[in-house]
Amino acid sequence: GRDAAATRGGRPTRTGDQVPRDQVPALTAELLDADPTISAATVTERLGVHRDTAQQALTRLRADRIADHIAAHPTLTPAEAAAQLGYPAGQVRRATARAETVLRARHIAPYLDDVAAALHRAGWTMQETEPDVQFPGDDRVVAALVLDSDQAPAPAVVWDERYGWRTAASRRHPITKGAVPPSEGGGVRYLAGGITPPPGDVVTALTTPEA
Repeated sequence: GRDAAATRGGRPTRTGDQVPRDQVPALTAELLDADPTISAATVTERLGVHRDTAQQALTRLRADRIADHIAAHPTLTPAEAAAQLGYPAGQVRRATARAETVLRARHIAPYLDDVAAALHRAGWTMQETEPDVQFPGDDRVVAALVLDSDQAPAPAVVWDERYGWRTAASRRHPITKGAVPPSEGGGVRYLAGGITPPPGDVVTALTTPEA
């Protein structure tokens, strides 16, 4: 027979994250709305999630809100924006750094969308997809575009704000972990043209074999 506690809907004890992962940001946002000074320890306690999960959710939320606040008041520094939102200075170093990264990502988004459209027009993506933008280490902007058509010259392309475009050998994991740029070879090729070459140049670089 089934466990009586389970049929009553009681939660089993110590099962790791009690809240489904996809609900953590929304629930953390509610806690942050109620108390801007909330700590990761309190989120951990209230939601029954792992400390790292709570910290990550808090950092991301605060970073996005700091970025929003700066977008509305462009003269503010991230630290000033954090203070105006009521975030304790000691808790938001990562969030203020990430907020600057988020703002750079928003600034570059139209360019990345233009490149995505050009790759679609070249027939290398089935549908026009949004670039998958990530913030490794919270401090740099990286975006991936999977090229899912049979004619595509590479499985994916990756844009990194430090060096521009490169090809990726994997559709599943185009963005590599760690801060070190992947070395050339094994399906990875850096495309010349600077950090933000015109979309047409990205298409050309992908179709031009290396000299």
